[in-house]
Amino acid sequence: MSLFRGIVRAAALLTAAYLVNGLLGLLRQILIYAAFGTSWELDAYWAAFRIPDLLFNLFAGGALISAFLPVFTTHLAREEETAAWRLASAVLTTVALVVSGSSLLAGLAAPFLVKLLLAPQVPSPQQQLTASLMRIMLITPTVFGISGMVMGILQAHQRFLWTALAPIMYNLGIIAGVLFLTPIGGVNGLAWGVVLGSFLHLMIQTPGWWQVRGRYEPRLGWRDPDVREVITLMIPRMLGLAAIQVNFLVSTRLVSGLGAGYLAALNLAWQLMLQPQIVLAQAVATAAFPTFSMLAAREERPALRRTLGETLGILLGLTFPIAAGMILLRRPLIAALFQRGAFGAASTEWTAQALQFYALGLPAHAGVELLARTFYALHDTWTPVGVGAGAMILNILLSLAWIGPLGHRGVALANTVATTLEGIFLLLLLARRLKGLEAGRWGRAVGQAGVATLAMSLALWPMVPWVTDHGWPGLLFAGLLGAGIYGLVLQGLGVPWVRWVLRRALP
Repeated sequence: MSLFRGIVRAAALLTAAYLVNGLLGLLRQILIYAAFGTSWELDAYWAAFRIPDLLFNLFAGGALISAFLPVFTTHLAREEETAAWRLASAVLTTVALVVSGSSLLAGLAAPFLVKLLLAPQVPSPQQQLTASLMRIMLITPTVFGISGMVMGILQAHQRFLWTALAPIMYNLGIIAGVLFLTPIGGVNGLAWGVVLGSFLHLMIQTPGWWQVRGRYEPRLGWRDPDVREVITLMIPRMLGLAAIQVNFLVSTRLVSGLGAGYLAALNLAWQLMLQPQIVLAQAVATAAFPTFSMLAAREERPALRRTLGETLGILLGLTFPIAAGMILLRRPLIAALFQRGAFGAASTEWTAQALQFYALGLPAHAGVELLARTFYALHDTWTPVGVGAGAMILNILLSLAWIGPLGHRGVALANTVATTLEGIFLLLLLARRLKGLEAGRWGRAVGQAGVATLAMSLALWPMVPWVTDHGWPGLLFAGLLGAGIYGLVLQGLGVPWVRWVLRRALP
C-alpha cells in the first residue's frame, strides 16, 4: 500500500504540473492558430515537425528511456552507484553522437524528404518552406536527447519536480516565439520558438542533476554488458516507434492531398485529445514506471499485479467522462478557444469533425500508456512493440480505406480503432504474463464508471445547443454539471473515487 501511495503522490505532483503545462499548451495553440489559422504556412510547419520528432522518438525519446530506466534502476536498487553512473555516461555520450549526426544528415536531405515523404502534392513554395522549417527544428533532437536522459535519471531517483517543470518551459519557449519572433520572421519565428523551448527544457532540470549528484565522463562503453542490454531493449522499442512515426508520415501525406487547412485542423484535434492524455495518463504512467521497475527487479509479481490493477482502474475511470465531454461539447469548445483572427467557422468545423473520433480513443490511449510501461519494467520491449506495430499497420490500412469516404475524419477514426485493439491485446497478454490482473476488482469499478459516464452524457446531450449559444459560461456550467453528475452516480454505485484516492494517498 505504501508503494501505491508513493505512485499517487508522484502522480498528483505530475498531474498538477502537466495541468499547468496543458493550459500553457492550450494557450500556445490559441496563439498559433489565431496568427496562422488553418493556412498552408501552418501546414508546412506541422509537416516539417515530423522529421525532427521522428529522430527524437527513435533515438532519444520514449525508446531510450523505456530501455535505460529499468537497467539503471536495477543498479540503484542494488546500491551499485558506480555501475549506474558509468552506464548513464556511456548512453548519454552515444545519444549525443547518434542524434546530432542523424540530424545533420536529415538537414542536408530536407528538400528530398519533403518531396518524397511529407508533402509531394503541395506547391513548390510550400515544399521549400517546409524544408527550411525542418532545418531549423532539427537542432532540437540533440538537445531533447540530452534532456531526456537527464529526465530518466531524475525519475529513477524519484525526483519528479524538475522533470514536471521541463514541459512547461518548452511551452513557454514556443509561446515566446509566437509573441516575439513570428511578428518579425513569420512562421520561421515559430520554428525558432521550438528551438528555444528545447533549451529551456534542458536547463530547468540542472538543479535536479546536482541534487542527485549526477556524474558524467565521456565514454562509449559499447562492450559494457549493461550498455548492450540497453541497446537490446531499445531496438524493438525503436521499431515500434518507427511504425508510429511512419503512420504519422502517411497521415500527413494523405491529408495534405485534401487541400489547404485540413492537416492543420487534424493536428489541432489530435493536440486537443492529447491534453487530458498527457495530464492523466502520462503523469500516472511516469509516476508508476520506477515503482513497476523496482517491483519487477525484486520479482514481487503479486505486488506488481495488484498495484497495476488499482492504477489502471482509476486511470480508465477518469478518462471515460473526459472523452464523452469532448465528444458532446467539441464544437462550442473549439469555437470558444480558437475561433478568432485567422481561425474561422470552417476551421472550427473541420477540427470538430476530427476531434469526435480522436476523443473516442482517449481511454484506449491512456490504457496503452500504462500497460506498455509495465512490459518495459519487466524488461520486455518486444511484446508491446509487436502489438503496437500491428496496430499501426492496421491504422494505415484503415486510413487508406476511410480517407476517401470520410476525409480527414477517416484518419482520426482509424487511429481510435487501432489503438483500442492494441490496448485490448496488451491487457490480455499482460494478464497471461502476470498470471492475472485482479480484473474482478478493477474491472467492476471501470464498468461502474461507464454507467456514470452514460448518465452524465444523457444529461449533457440536450444542453449542447444552449452551451453553443452561451460560449464560455455555458461550457463552464456544463463542465461542472457533468462532473457533479458523474461523481454522484459513482458514489451511488459505491465507487467514491476522491475519498478512495485520498485515503491511500495520505499517511
